[in-house]
Amino acid sequence: MNMHGTRRLFRGGTLGLAGLALLAIPAAAADLPKVAIIATGGTIAMKLDPVTQAPVPALSGEDLVAAVPKLKDIASISVTEFSNVPSDYMGPDRWPDLVRRVESVLADPGTRGAVVLHGTDTLDQTAYFLDLTLKTEKPVVLVGAQRNASDHDADGPRNLLNAVRQILAEGATGMGVTVTLNHRINAAREVRKTHTSNVETFDSGDAGILGYVDEDRVVFSRKSLRRQTLPLPERMPRIDLVAMYAGADGSQVRHAAESGAEAIVVEAYGWGNVNAPMHDAIKAAVERGVPVIIATKVYDGRALPVYGFKGGGSTLRKAGAVFAGDLTPDKARILGLVALPQSKDAGALQAVFDR
Repeated sequence: MNMHGTRRLFRGGTLGLAGLALLAIPAAAADLPKVAIIATGGTIAMKLDPVTQAPVPALSGEDLVAAVPKLKDIASISVTEFSNVPSDYMGPDRWPDLVRRVESVLADPGTRGAVVLHGTDTLDQTAYFLDLTLKTEKPVVLVGAQRNASDHDADGPRNLLNAVRQILAEGATGMGVTVTLNHRINAAREVRKTHTSNVETFDSGDAGILGYVDEDRVVFSRKSLRRQTLPLPERMPRIDLVAMYAGADGSQVRHAAESGAEAIVVEAYGWGNVNAPMHDAIKAAVERGVPVIIATKVYDGRALPVYGFKGGGSTLRKAGAVFAGDLTPDKARILGLVALPQSKDAGALQAVFDR
């Protein structure tokens, strides 16, 4: 707005320099790109309780934004308070509503992207659920913190600033949902938490990071080629996760199948191997009509039907099990949550997991 336009607003009256400055601030803010922030809770929103001296939920999304004054210089920020819970409380009962909330804020054509503030324990799972079900090319970045807001070297503010910078960067669209902490950009499908406390906790294994939020600019190196979008289920199925362990007798698999699980993910060894009792329990579950998905607890590599001993992957495939490839057991369960309402057929499920 020029000086003549400013005076016309005041119907010919005079305007001092102080008044002009007050008008200039909103005008400048209106020119900044719009970024939405959705707060869900987690360590990034925690402070030390003065009585227990343990971190507890304490800060709102507005509080977290206020702690990063540089944000106002690069973006016009809107904040949505979705929840304020530890990420251990996040799951299928909250994820569909979060998808709808993100879609709602991104429906504004002027909004460039969304940052979801989240605890790190289930951050990679929430990111993958969003990546599977959101129908947008706009960037959605999940961030959290390993250190709570009471720590003198809290990492939350820098992670939040970097997420907004990523959204505004050239090339940010079409990358899918990402997890960005400690400057490193990871694809939702491939990332997992690898350390309980270190700020360098999220890693994408063999796939590698997508890029890096550097001091001067955001550098993207690649895109994830294993992404897919599936309909958001009207009802979330019950899928249990059962671990293989030395001496397992299969009772947990049988209990899951007999108590109402609609599918079971088995966290197997190596290429996807279990012992003989687990094999028999998995075979019985499949014969009962409960799909069983085999994932590996090994960090890198794929679950494949290779070994021929009873309980080896080849025998599990013959028993009707589905193999999760390189998805972690948690991620295999999430893909199952979205895919199972479309079909319980093993062949159809295997096709989804192979994409």
